[in-house]
Amino acid sequence: MSGGLSPFAIALVLQSVAAPVPTRSAPASPPASPAPSATPSAIAHPGIWPTASARPLRDPKVEARIDAIMKTMTVADKIGQLIQVDIASITPADLRIYKIGSILNGGNSGPGGNDLAPPVEWLKLADAFYDASMARTDGRPAIPVIWGTDAVHGNNNIPGATLFPHNIGLGAARDRDLMREIGHVTAVETAAAGIDWTFAPTLAVVRDDRWGRTYESYSEEPQIQADYAGAVIEGVQGKVGTKEFLAPDRVIATTKHFLGDGGTGGRDQGDARITETVLRDIHLGGYPAAIEAGTQSVMASFSSWNGAKMHGNKSLLTGVLKDRLHFDGFVVGDWNGHGQVDGCTNESCAAAINAGLDMFMYSGSGWKALYDNTLKQAQSGEIAAARLDDAVRRILRVKIRAGTFDRGRPSSRALAGKMDLIGAADHRAIARRAVRESMVLLKNEGGLLPLKPSANILVAGGGADNISQQAGGWSLTWQGSGTTNANFPNAETIWSGIDSAVKAAGGTATLSADGSFAKKPDAAIVVFGEQPYAEFKGDRPNLEYSPEDKSDLELLRKLKAQGVPVVAVFLSGRPLWVNAELNAADAFVAAFLPGSEGGGVADVVFRKKGGSVANDFRGKLSFSWPKRPDQYVLNRSDPGYDPLFGFGYGLSYAKSGTVPRLDETRPAGMAASSNGTIFGKGRVPEGWGITLVEQGQKVRLLGVTATTTTKRLTVSAADRRRQEDARAFVWTGGLAEARIEASGPLDLTRESNGELSLVMDVRVDRAAGGPVTLGMVSNDGKAVMVPITRALAVAKPGNWQQVIVPLQCFAKRGVDMTRVTSPFAIATEGKLALSISDVKIDSAPVPMTTCGD
Repeated sequence: MSGGLSPFAIALVLQSVAAPVPTRSAPASPPASPAPSATPSAIAHPGIWPTASARPLRDPKVEARIDAIMKTMTVADKIGQLIQVDIASITPADLRIYKIGSILNGGNSGPGGNDLAPPVEWLKLADAFYDASMARTDGRPAIPVIWGTDAVHGNNNIPGATLFPHNIGLGAARDRDLMREIGHVTAVETAAAGIDWTFAPTLAVVRDDRWGRTYESYSEEPQIQADYAGAVIEGVQGKVGTKEFLAPDRVIATTKHFLGDGGTGGRDQGDARITETVLRDIHLGGYPAAIEAGTQSVMASFSSWNGAKMHGNKSLLTGVLKDRLHFDGFVVGDWNGHGQVDGCTNESCAAAINAGLDMFMYSGSGWKALYDNTLKQAQSGEIAAARLDDAVRRILRVKIRAGTFDRGRPSSRALAGKMDLIGAADHRAIARRAVRESMVLLKNEGGLLPLKPSANILVAGGGADNISQQAGGWSLTWQGSGTTNANFPNAETIWSGIDSAVKAAGGTATLSADGSFAKKPDAAIVVFGEQPYAEFKGDRPNLEYSPEDKSDLELLRKLKAQGVPVVAVFLSGRPLWVNAELNAADAFVAAFLPGSEGGGVADVVFRKKGGSVANDFRGKLSFSWPKRPDQYVLNRSDPGYDPLFGFGYGLSYAKSGTVPRLDETRPAGMAASSNGTIFGKGRVPEGWGITLVEQGQKVRLLGVTATTTTKRLTVSAADRRRQEDARAFVWTGGLAEARIEASGPLDLTRESNGELSLVMDVRVDRAAGGPVTLGMVSNDGKAVMVPITRALAVAKPGNWQQVIVPLQCFAKRGVDMTRVTSPFAIATEGKLALSISDVKIDSAPVPMTTCGD
């Protein structure tokens, strides 16, 4: 699911800165697979797919109860159950009129627009929505609304919650019992806040590690998903056939994203151009096990299969999932994903319902139009009555099984309001164990690890004291950015865990991000890695770590040159090409994204006070590690498989190994990545350029200064954080424009649909003498400029501020977001002087409702 800006949000704002379980195969002697054709088909053949014994078995009493409810429902009542709306777009008052079946909080949606709202506020809002859903005076059935959330590594939207390692790390742990415990803790902490339903687990089998959601996957191999799926579902929902199943300390689980999301060539919301056999044998992975464990919902994938959007693929949603696998819960969409089906919009998509989608997931102010259009389509017969009734029956079945009809208001339920359960000590202990089990030791030359805790230890690197970086995306905010350590009240940084371990043993630990020291340390632990990201924001063209910034590598080399033994702790959401960094370190730990319990790192890298091993490394790679940055498709079953560290690799203190010096040569001709950055650190992405435009004449900036022909506009270097990391623009009068032009047309439709914004960090050096506009240009020459004069006028001179314009402002005004050639343009006719340090496409808070002044 995506999480973007509130639909009430702004257009423009100024702000301060265990034993494996074999993968299920097709039944004995299945029908032959269809012969391949020149044009890959997007129609599945259910008869060649495996079957599953869906659980729980249907209860006649539950079905009779559903019958009784549906007899008194109008078509309008039924349509309401098919719609789920983001809480940023709907209020409890709306629910008193429109009996919507479900709400969700997007990645950037919190109670009252506050992402960092405390747990009690989530519970209050859950009560308000529940009360509104149950308020009826017309004699028709009161059906409780259910609230869904992306609790993907703990109840990660709520401050203080226990955050577990992301799935890529858990895949390395190979511990099914641990997965069951993690699922249960997540359910408890979610139920405590009054929330009914989590959009987890993700069962994607990622085959191209460029994908920004790689860390949400347990493995490149479907067997690990098949092994884990049932355990996670049992943890979240309880074991079918016992009193645990959907008990008050459990919540509804979702398996996602059905199907083939990990096969899209490294592109989020992309197209899996694969055969049906590959789709079945690789990407079905853990779904049969999840269905047999009783998963109550399945989320359709944003992605396509051979050109057809999954939200509209009846052969898979109905033919395979419901008919062949016998899934009898409901299928929910993903963040306006129905709007990407051919012939559909976000506000109208009968095709998705007819294909087998049971519940739309909607974000935006147009949810009433979706309701009205779907109602008309049901009344006209475009959506058949039988299909409508099937969808409603599935949703009601899950609501009844989950006890939502019988347990009353969220605050009156068994766990709700017990806020001490959120981030409870025993929960955090399980998360810390998960950190210990998930780390993989890639290198340990000379047996440097484990370190003596009584030693003098230097801790360096930007990730050492940074909870948001160790937690990654989906941590309080969608992208995992924009937070500080103070926003994670129960969490422990990696540095803090090291400091505690060393002090307890009589040693000395010093935190120095840049690696400077007064007294030479016995060893240095350098913590570094990827910055947080989620979904398409994390897509990249290759697996080179940090090509634009080599400061981490320089730090490692500096310490090694000073004769300091170096331990590298690498934080990442995927395997990356780090040959140079591996060469520069004596020991190298792949910690992935460990979550809130950074102390788990110290538990493994240090000995006990008495000198014995405290905890050995047990993590084994669930993704193959590349020896070159262009090995982004690197799976054990692939032809020519040639990794640096293969699937299942992982050293330990009991089993050592040697890593030779590695080739650091970067292949020529690799594509560069902008990673959402348009301008930063004094430069644009490779192949891009800054252009000044005046009276149809263009001047390309080749160094740090340039001037238009009649000197209406001049650009020069400026300083913000470091020397020449910004650019100063001076307009002397007369229309002139500064543009940043991409190396080729950019497809920004995902970013626009995901409600991202164009964000500019600017300092006004001289007030504007006329209107100022900010815009984008598409390949057809269409330029859309949004007025920002007022935003600049209220800026404090000399202070750095942000100007934010949602991408949807440009899309709605005609920019072809599939082919954007200039993602940034700023123009004025008057006099103006300003400096710009950063331009990016990012998730940003925006409180206003119009585009521009």
